[in-house]
Amino acid sequence: MASAFSKTDSLDGNHPEWQYLDLLRHIWEQGDKRVDRTGVGTRSIFGAQLRFDLSGDRMPLLTTKRVYWKTATREMLWFLTGNTNIRPLVLQGVKIWNEWPHAQYVRETGEDIALADFIARIAEDEAFAERWGDLGPVYGKQWVDWDTFEPNGDGTYRKGQGINQVAQVVENLKSNPGSRRHIVEGWNVAQLERMALPPCHKTYQFHVAGQGEGARLNGILYQRSCDVALGLPFNLWSAALLVRMLAQQTGLEPGELVWMGGDTHLYLNHGELVEEQLSRTPQGEPRLAILRKPESIFDYRIEDFEVRDYAPQGVIKAPIAV
Repeated sequence: MASAFSKTDSLDGNHPEWQYLDLLRHIWEQGDKRVDRTGVGTRSIFGAQLRFDLSGDRMPLLTTKRVYWKTATREMLWFLTGNTNIRPLVLQGVKIWNEWPHAQYVRETGEDIALADFIARIAEDEAFAERWGDLGPVYGKQWVDWDTFEPNGDGTYRKGQGINQVAQVVENLKSNPGSRRHIVEGWNVAQLERMALPPCHKTYQFHVAGQGEGARLNGILYQRSCDVALGLPFNLWSAALLVRMLAQQTGLEPGELVWMGGDTHLYLNHGELVEEQLSRTPQGEPRLAILRKPESIFDYRIEDFEVRDYAPQGVIKAPIAV
């Protein structure tokens, strides 16, 4: 299905990646110039939608620049563990969360330690990592261990059994596929101040279309805040990956991924990235094979995923705003 930013003047106008590129162009040319939390400044629009067909193993993996899908996959698997410390990611060479605990360490200690040296200490010193590598109750904590509290009977409360939203969705997709409550929520208002970064990709909802054999699993990701140049390529892959894993675990066929953005923006220092990427043409149709079906959605390993027919154009680098 075409997006609001569909391209009509290209021989490859039907390639699903044009949705992303036209969103990129639309924001850069028409977005509202805004002051933001980071101080860098953005061009922003409010409200955007992209749609991707996931049937036939298709995935929204951008071809106009290399997207490190293994890094995004490792992050998703980390979310599903409920872990909120960067050390497991660091030990796998995943760098996408490093800046936030580093900035907090420098701010709180006053030690002007280089990022590389800080991360080396995280990897080498487990006690240091436990103190300084934790991000607070971010994504995975909310997904698989949402805090609950039970009354003691005297006006006080004790911590109850945490809610595993992902496990509930798996079971409910099997037992009650027609439900409108297949939701995984990350926006825990009571704990936002304790998070290194409040969840950007905050709400996932799933929908079963059809019945019996051939029934399809669709997914929506609502993102309250989206860095379109650096973050969105990862977010699209990760959301589609979650749909694919859920579909396999529940015996459904992959359907459609719908992505919805609230504050959808480009940082002002990403101009060269935008111009370079808009000069390129999408090509190919990347597909994802899941090589085994583990016992649960929490048991996937990076070796279970194989991307085929992916020949991306060159890497485009840009600074991250913290």
